[in-house]
Amino acid sequence: MPNCLTLKKSNCKNCYKCIRHCPVKSIRFSGNQAHIIGNECILCGQCFVVCPQNAKEIVDETEKVKVLLQGSEPVVVSLAPSFIANYDGVGIESMREALKKLGFYDVEETAVGATIVKKEYDRMLREDGRDIVISSCCHSINLLIQKYFPHELVYLADVVSPMQAHCKDIKKRIANAKTVFIGPCVAKKDEAEHYEGIVDAVLTFEELTNWLNAEKIELRRGISECEESRARFFPTTGGILKTMEQNAPGYTYLAIDGTENCIAALRDIENGKIHHCFIEMSACVGSCVGGPVMEKYHRSPVKDYMAVARFAGSRDFDVAQPDLLTLKKNFEFIERKLQPPTEEEINGILRQMGKFKPSQELNCGSCGYNTCREKAVAIFQGKAEISMCLPYLKDKAESFSDTIVRNTPNGLIVLNENLEVQQINAAARKIMNIRSASDVLGEQVIRILEPGLFMEVLRSGRGVYGRREYLAEYKRYVEETVVYDRESRMLVCIMRDITDEEKEREKKESISRQTVEVADRVVDKQMRIVQEIASLLGETAAETKIALSKLKESISDE
Repeated sequence: MPNCLTLKKSNCKNCYKCIRHCPVKSIRFSGNQAHIIGNECILCGQCFVVCPQNAKEIVDETEKVKVLLQGSEPVVVSLAPSFIANYDGVGIESMREALKKLGFYDVEETAVGATIVKKEYDRMLREDGRDIVISSCCHSINLLIQKYFPHELVYLADVVSPMQAHCKDIKKRIANAKTVFIGPCVAKKDEAEHYEGIVDAVLTFEELTNWLNAEKIELRRGISECEESRARFFPTTGGILKTMEQNAPGYTYLAIDGTENCIAALRDIENGKIHHCFIEMSACVGSCVGGPVMEKYHRSPVKDYMAVARFAGSRDFDVAQPDLLTLKKNFEFIERKLQPPTEEEINGILRQMGKFKPSQELNCGSCGYNTCREKAVAIFQGKAEISMCLPYLKDKAESFSDTIVRNTPNGLIVLNENLEVQQINAAARKIMNIRSASDVLGEQVIRILEPGLFMEVLRSGRGVYGRREYLAEYKRYVEETVVYDRESRMLVCIMRDITDEEKEREKKESISRQTVEVADRVVDKQMRIVQEIASLLGETAAETKIALSKLKESISDE
């Protein structure tokens, strides 16, 4: 990962928005977290800009600058010309006044360095006889060519950036000076770190604003005009061209902004379609005033351009041009370690994604990659996961749920709020003798069931569970559960066919009734027998009593 960008893992929510907006797809997803691939990243900062969860952070160098200020060496600010678009109505004098309160020795405009650079571009076109020259002011574009278009490195102007040219000039004029660049670009932090000894630290406009607010320093509004400031146009699209002479014979001068447009132009150069021209390239749409760390985080291209245009003068800064060796900058090829897969390996991964033919490659871009094949390459390289494919997940989820719905023994009917049938499974069709789902899909439920229960649940929002109903039309008993899902705004009816259970219960009840009746008859008969026996026993006892009495009397008489 680039040292100037960090990731707050807990904030990453798997939205893949950073991949969608990364022009070189230098982001790897693993463990449900986004990771920036350092040797592929061009530090355009788009992932930082678009992340809805603020999971990408730019390393703050404020403390580093404070340490520099505590030293004995003078610390001088090189202030990017886009500051005029970031701080409304605040000129260079007001910025110098505020920054000196923070402890800086002095504040100068990076546009001074831009003047030096544009003069070298003019000389290069007049004297070196080059076919194509690409401006080297934008570090992100430089990284793009170094990593993705190494054959075009010969066309990249071997000239320091305005930031470097200015800081070199400062250190030449002011003994032992330390330099701090302040601007809207995250890539400048990497440039300063990679090319050591030129720029000692880099702050973004946001870091500066936070520092000023912490010290309770307010920026005074007010802009004074300066005609010797044409290079202030540099942070706008075509701004470099506006400052150049554009008089090299036979050359075409053009400006391209936005990484995607620059990539398209580089491919044309690679294919031999462009010759004899000077190309100003900026990774950001609108150039630096559209930079990723413009403090206000919003696009105001016209307003920002007008602010720069009003601030810029009509003549160059009065700057002594250094020797060519001082302005020389070498760009080396930066190798990317990930190797591309073979066609067979790509097709194998596509099959794992459920894509067996080209028509199944939707190229929807929901995963962040423009095509399914690009996604397959990323999976092979360990940058992406199969589960990042939304259609794949949708089909998998639907397949899983369809398997459950299709094989469950319970009938399932789904209705919308208009009580129209949206889904019905085979078990429900069997209960109601429906030949095909198409016969009822989209139709009112009243065609197949009484709507009263559904209307009751829809009105109250409370589900009904385990209610037993007899469907007279179908001669079936069912146990119904009806629930309303507020999120999907759907009614779900689950029916369990209990006809056999009911018949078995009725059979048992019939047998029980018959058993009771038999028992009653047996009891009645037994009671009659008992009564007859009791009657007979009563007569015999009376006769015995009479006989004994007579015997007793006869014995007494004797």
